[in-house]
Amino acid sequence: MSMQARLVAFYLPQFHPIPENDEWWGKGFTEWTNAAKAKPLFKGHYQPRLPADLGYYDLRVPEVREAQAELARNAGIEGFCYYHYWFGGKRLLERPFTEVVASGKPDFPFCLCWANQTWTGVWHGAPGRILIEQTYPGTEDNRKHFMALRDAFVDKRYMRVEGRPIFVIYRPTEFPNVTCFVREWQELAVQSGLPGVHFVAHLLPHEAAWDYRSQGFDSCVVVSTQKVFTLPVRELLLRKNGNGSREDLGHSRTGTDSDAFQGVLRHWWWRRYRSSFAQFANVRLYRHALPYLLDGCSEDPNTYPCVTPNWDNTPRSGVRGIVLHDSTPDLFRAHLREALTLVQSRSIDQRLVFVKSWNEWAEGNYLEPDQRFGHDYLKVIRAEVSEREQTS
Repeated sequence: MSMQARLVAFYLPQFHPIPENDEWWGKGFTEWTNAAKAKPLFKGHYQPRLPADLGYYDLRVPEVREAQAELARNAGIEGFCYYHYWFGGKRLLERPFTEVVASGKPDFPFCLCWANQTWTGVWHGAPGRILIEQTYPGTEDNRKHFMALRDAFVDKRYMRVEGRPIFVIYRPTEFPNVTCFVREWQELAVQSGLPGVHFVAHLLPHEAAWDYRSQGFDSCVVVSTQKVFTLPVRELLLRKNGNGSREDLGHSRTGTDSDAFQGVLRHWWWRRYRSSFAQFANVRLYRHALPYLLDGCSEDPNTYPCVTPNWDNTPRSGVRGIVLHDSTPDLFRAHLREALTLVQSRSIDQRLVFVKSWNEWAEGNYLEPDQRFGHDYLKVIRAEVSEREQTS
């Protein structure tokens, strides 16, 4: 039985201007606006992050979308999960995906994640400003929403589980009467000749106990990135072992460590944190975060892991941002390998591993080539997927 995983990368479409962003943030605003003006905030801070192969692209250009698909395909990524925005009948940032569906190009798999959140200015220096509110008008809006996406759902490129198109809901716990929505969409899917929809609940660690099955969802993906920033720095200076014990930072001197030595080492790292990031409450070293990035995941085949290659949203938020500092392709390899191991014994349809993200440049969260690491993150994925294909 093949051990190959189904890697799907979240994909942000905010790399082309729209009238709403022009009004809210100024003419020509895109995700590049924040990414390009970023500055380092502490010693060793990797900002700005500059794109390599694709440059400061515009997603209205078909050749850009083709180039993205080629990069992802060559790396062993099965498809993109496009963020989708629907506000009571109003769509935003839909042009790239609409053109992908209408044109049939690129010939690369996809699915959708409804990012059902009210848009505010919180990440752009205006936290109290509501830009557009997420509403849930009910049955008629649910029908219109489904019909707006029907052509995508029946597209041969649409990613499926057991024949059913995958649809992720980003904030299911904030969706009043989500059970009704799921039921109505399942009925509409059958009426459209589909066997149904495979609903995935996107959950944060504190929501992991939410009973998604009772709400009609088939599975969940738990994204643990932000949990790291709720843990005290001292907690991160200890690493959990598989046997439940803990070792300091993976620097154990096997057989010779004493409690006193471990205490001194932890104190040294604590002082280093304080001296390096004193004015930034939300900076954590990526390697310290690794043991926590798959928290909430399990061997349950209905729980899909989500891997995070990097994270730094200071381009959007300045000193209020959160940073996983010093992420590298080699560290990401260990993270990815753990996720691949979690899914290797599942049926092929359910070997989904989400990657957050393909191209969130203003959150320092991307796989696309940059000027520091080039294709190295993509090469890690290719190597790990290839190794498992060869050993299957």
